[in-house]
Amino acid sequence: MNQKFAVVLAAGQGTRMKSKLYKVLHKVCGKPMVQHIVDKLRNISVDEIAVVVGHGAEAVKQQLGSDIKYAFQEQQLGTAHAMLMCKDLLKDKVGTTIVVTGDTPLIKEETLRGLMQHHLQVHAAATVLTTVLDDATGYGRIVRNHQSHVERIVEHKDATEEERKIGEISTGIFCFDNQKLFAALAEVRNDNVQGEYYLPDVIEILTKQNEMISAYQTDDPEEGMGVNDRVQLSYAEQVMRRRINEGHMKNGVTLIDPATTYIEADVVIGRDSVIEPGTHLRGKTVVGEDCVVGPQADLTDTILENEVHIQYTVVQQSTIRNVASVGPFAYVRPGSDIGEHTKVGDFVELKNTILGNGSKVSHLSYLGDATVGQHVNVGCGTITVNYDGVKKHRTIIGDNAFIGCNANLIAPVQIGDGAYVAAGSTINQDVPEQSMAIARERQTNKEGYAAKLLRKEK
Repeated sequence: MNQKFAVVLAAGQGTRMKSKLYKVLHKVCGKPMVQHIVDKLRNISVDEIAVVVGHGAEAVKQQLGSDIKYAFQEQQLGTAHAMLMCKDLLKDKVGTTIVVTGDTPLIKEETLRGLMQHHLQVHAAATVLTTVLDDATGYGRIVRNHQSHVERIVEHKDATEEERKIGEISTGIFCFDNQKLFAALAEVRNDNVQGEYYLPDVIEILTKQNEMISAYQTDDPEEGMGVNDRVQLSYAEQVMRRRINEGHMKNGVTLIDPATTYIEADVVIGRDSVIEPGTHLRGKTVVGEDCVVGPQADLTDTILENEVHIQYTVVQQSTIRNVASVGPFAYVRPGSDIGEHTKVGDFVELKNTILGNGSKVSHLSYLGDATVGQHVNVGCGTITVNYDGVKKHRTIIGDNAFIGCNANLIAPVQIGDGAYVAAGSTINQDVPEQSMAIARERQTNKEGYAAKLLRKEK
């Protein structure tokens, strides 16, 4: 059985990023570049993934997790040297190794799969992923022989004037026969302008050994673009965002204005949902079918079921169920679960709150650490007073309860089923079901006293 291995080269310091953050951990569409690469390699079913790390190794390991194997490159002496750091992990294994750089987040999953399949079909010792550029400055050129077979790859700095006219370039992504790769790596020398050990030199070594070298060309030059500075990072973000948006539209989602719609890489959206301008969908957000999200909605790690309407609202790590309406100008904080056919209106904040089916919090309220039953009406200005300065406490409101305007519910407190809290009440004791609670000063009118106060103020 031909096993499949992958090596991700991610040891470069990335000095041109001018950042404290390790280069491959910079995000594109909400996900670190190296995570994009690893996720795509997992999707093409490689048996083992090794990541070569250097600067910021611990941060990369924390991001990618323990199911990845790691090799450490203490000194960055080139890509061939980086591959040699995997010697103990891979040298004696039989199979195919795909090599990808950790700063190429635009590479497509289907391209990696196609490269691997082509390599196996033609029984090559090495296959290089190539593309053609109008301006190939800075890239390694593909030098072919008179039979149009790949002969070698020459880096831009080492290329002759004639070689620099070649438009076909190496993306830096390869497939190799694993054992032939490691045998050739031992012969790579650093007699070049940079004094580095180049992985592309393996191609020339294998050619001299009469091994078959193949090329697999992508017609999308953006796939092989490496990210070396903030300008390229911005461009990669732009390209990937366009791809993501187009993918959703092709799958039956309406984006009113794709140019002002920001959807991160792992977001899922159901058919016939409409995403309005200025909307941000982040993290692991899932939007169901027939939803209307936006304008100006910002959702992070949030689940929307079907037919949910949200506008001018921020939602974080929460669930909003079928046919619920949220906004405008609501703030739903982590841990909230908004039930079916509910309404959360303007300037309402929920935090770690369960809102039962059919309940309404229409405006100007704060419900924190609360469990609200079904068909509850929460009046304007209601606050669950959940924090005593030391601990957070929970408020429980039963089904069919009515909470009048400007009520303060001082937790821990429980309002029973069908109970009624009068407007302006401050409740610090449980209210039994079907009871009415009034907790406010009796009104006193002092006739003529207003004129006296006004004279005093003057």
